[in-house]
Amino acid sequence: MRIFLAGATGFVGGHVRRTLLENGHELRVLTHKRLAGPEPGTETVPGDITRTETLAAAMQDCAAVINLVGIIREFPARGITFEKLHVGATTNLLAAARQAGINRFLQMSALGARPDAVSRYHQTKYRAEEAVRTSGLDWTIFRPSVIFGPKDDFINKLAGIIKSLPVVPVIGDGLYRLQPINGNDVARCFALALEMPETVGQTYGLCGRDRITYQELLEIIARALGKRSARTLNAPVPFIKLATSLLQRFSFFPLTLDQITMLLEESICDGSWRETFRFEPVGIEEGIQVYLK
Repeated sequence: MRIFLAGATGFVGGHVRRTLLENGHELRVLTHKRLAGPEPGTETVPGDITRTETLAAAMQDCAAVINLVGIIREFPARGITFEKLHVGATTNLLAAARQAGINRFLQMSALGARPDAVSRYHQTKYRAEEAVRTSGLDWTIFRPSVIFGPKDDFINKLAGIIKSLPVVPVIGDGLYRLQPINGNDVARCFALALEMPETVGQTYGLCGRDRITYQELLEIIARALGKRSARTLNAPVPFIKLATSLLQRFSFFPLTLDQITMLLEESICDGSWRETFRFEPVGIEEGIQVYLK
């Protein structure tokens, strides 16, 4: 099957790209930058996700579209916004898919996307979902929790903090929960869904095997780094929010208010996706040891 893949050069895109190729699919990859090297079975096409007219022609002869486009942080002064890259990009891909005669559409969203979401990230992810649901195409939506793997942003950033600082600052009590899922497991779900008609019209929350607190995650990362434990300092949420509100406009500052909101409201699911896709996800401790050692 030839698949049009948007967002192929990102962290998750790398996992999905490799998994699809291993499963014998041909890929047409929309990119604004070159891949690291030529990949058998992969055709790269230049294009702009914000311009529908560049997409439909690139989709010709493809059987499905996978949309992995997304950002975790906005930079409005540079034109990088959730509205543009979540809602706008999805709308453009859907229009181009219809124009190209493609019926199958797989969308990556996020746990926490919902009508009454507080964060702009989740609000725009949900609006993109609604565009997919009302598109008339044969769609499947995936909502992953925090995704981990080599070159991930979240786990590697925390590992860097644990290695470089004598004390790790923690927002609030650190007892908010996550269920991180391995990038290969997310990619496997995308690949399987292409072969499973029963996934059409379904939305799946994707979470890992281990439901852990943020504090527990820090301890797991510390052990993977060969440390006995992570020394932490709990910082009051109002103080962190105040500092973030003043500094988030600077790109060097690692946090935004949106990200704090998402962290505190947790990222967990019931794991029912395993009943459909029938495999066990990699555990967080086992998974991160592969690339943090």
